[in-house]
Amino acid sequence: MLEPAYPIKTARLILRPFTQADLGALHSFQSRPDVARYLYWEPRTRQETAAALKDKITRSTLTEPGEYLSIAVELIDTGELIGDLTLSWTSREHASGEFGLVFHPEHHGKGYAAEAATELFRLGFDGLGLHRIHGRCDSRNVPSASLMEGLGMRREAHLRENELVKGEWTDELVYAMLSAEWKRR
Repeated sequence: MLEPAYPIKTARLILRPFTQADLGALHSFQSRPDVARYLYWEPRTRQETAAALKDKITRSTLTEPGEYLSIAVELIDTGELIGDLTLSWTSREHASGEFGLVFHPEHHGKGYAAEAATELFRLGFDGLGLHRIHGRCDSRNVPSASLMEGLGMRREAHLRENELVKGEWTDELVYAMLSAEWKRR
């Protein structure tokens, strides 16, 4: 079980549960074609974003495998919502999880995603006691692959045309980190 002690503060960010007040900011990036390009969903309408937010608001703790955390990322300096983190608890038996993140493109390239993901890994490895956390991305999504490599994750697979996404066969990259690797960072 994992009940994070919110808010979680880093040097530049606050990680916290989502609230209804996040709708406008969340929609500002979920509605963008460049954000949805490598995701399973198309750019969202405000109504679709509201439905996604309603679910995110209920996802602030993990009590059993199959659940996921959904964490809002805001800038300390401005209070602006800039990102969305996810940590899924995929298996109790295998002590495994998966992480994902989506950030507003105006905040790419500034190290915010790595800063936030590091805290998400801390929650997974140190808080939940996971043995392995993996992440996946479309092979064309070079910034996501670079982020995972920069976090110290190891590329474990390049799956050729393994998924039909938005009518197109896509390659997928799989990265992972073990708890022993996390501790050695």
